[in-house]
Amino acid sequence: YPHMNSIGGDGFWLISKPGRAPQGVEACGRAAGLATREWYRDAGHDAIPSRGPLAANTVAGAVSGWQAALEFAGGSLPLSRLLQDAIWYARHGAPVTQSQVDYTGKFRAELAPQPGFAQAFLRDGALPAAHSVQRFPALAATLEQLARRGLHDFYRGELAQALSAELERLGSPLRLDDLLRHQASLVAPLQVPLSVGTAYNMPPPTQGLASLMILAVFDRIRDGVAAESFEHVHGLVESTKQAFLVRNRHVCDPALMKVDPSDFLRGGALDECAQAIDPARARPWPEPPIHGDTVWMGAMDGEGCAVSYIQSVYWEFGSGIVLQDTGVNWQNRGSSFSLDAASHLALAPGRKPFHTLNPALARLSDGREMVWGNMGGDGQPQSQAAVFSRYAMYGQDLQQAVTAPRWLLGRTWGQMSVSLKVEDRLDPAVVAALHKAGHDVELVPGFSDFVGHAGALVRHTNGMISGAADPRSDGVVAAL
Repeated sequence: YPHMNSIGGDGFWLISKPGRAPQGVEACGRAAGLATREWYRDAGHDAIPSRGPLAANTVAGAVSGWQAALEFAGGSLPLSRLLQDAIWYARHGAPVTQSQVDYTGKFRAELAPQPGFAQAFLRDGALPAAHSVQRFPALAATLEQLARRGLHDFYRGELAQALSAELERLGSPLRLDDLLRHQASLVAPLQVPLSVGTAYNMPPPTQGLASLMILAVFDRIRDGVAAESFEHVHGLVESTKQAFLVRNRHVCDPALMKVDPSDFLRGGALDECAQAIDPARARPWPEPPIHGDTVWMGAMDGEGCAVSYIQSVYWEFGSGIVLQDTGVNWQNRGSSFSLDAASHLALAPGRKPFHTLNPALARLSDGREMVWGNMGGDGQPQSQAAVFSRYAMYGQDLQQAVTAPRWLLGRTWGQMSVSLKVEDRLDPAVVAALHKAGHDVELVPGFSDFVGHAGALVRHTNGMISGAADPRSDGVVAAL
């Protein structure tokens, strides 16, 4: 999925090992030392551009996260083997999905002029054909260098010098010093007790807090609520609003937050959110929406290790620039910063940007363990809540929980409307009840990209692992 993902992005991990508390890995790149509000205003901008070199203003942290995850998990395979298949596909070609074609076409006007984009992702200026093979020779060489020299080379070796030199040449504020200063962090995940077990997610600067709040608030109001009913959908949507009120006001670089995110996961705070929900009426909306696209991956092994991992370049193809010397498509995560000094998301050198990325993990009361997640900006915590509530709270089959109709409050995938988008496969009686309750309902086609791409794995108490992939996506469940 090169339109959603690249080693020029950031990544976040939740890793669970038997007998140990889950561990988070935060591989979030900070703003460049030259990336100041004055720097952008002097360049004639009253907002950070979404595309181009000026949007490439934060370090790409994903590769450092790979290293931190390897060191924590103690994997037995050498780096050369771990990267072998990726190198082969980059060198010899990977199939182009219809999703890639669709989103390349949708944003071609703004992406094609960006440095290196057309050479990497177009063919003589035209879209690649779905199911054709696309090669990335410069990226293959970069992955070979990482396999040979080690992942640190991305930040402190020859690769770091090549990356920073080309970024500077193109006009990005990133410099070698920014790469040299970067390192991934091991962090304690946020957690919240639920009636069915304990759920975990990443702390700020991600929106993991919102994901956990939605589950915990809904858990408090779901007595007597049937699965797939109006009360189920309405309850989750209203729980989302309560969580987003907190997220939109507080979540940012944790060093700048004036509140402890764990305080919002305590019983009293969650009870207040639950009591603020009208079971029959929709709360007026919107709050400011969040945009973003990404990929989620989950893995479990026979020794009890489980991983929930999410990696992204933010918008489709990120900044749009592809460094020709290394083949790296750089993210535009830093375009989420504000040039308003009063904003809690104000740009400043060394700050971490707000992240929609949030991998989810739960240890259920009966001994099962679950990892799940999805892409789609505002839709990430909402689809997570739909899948988890169906599976863990209502006992649905895992694939059924992923396949069933979903919804999205707000925008995603470049859509500006902030309505409650509902797949037209949802029970018409539920849709009518949502309308009656005051929700601004907008029907979207069934199996729509609007509601994101979800996936999940569950380890059962007998050691069996079950998985579900989203029919809305090109993802699969694979057993090796």
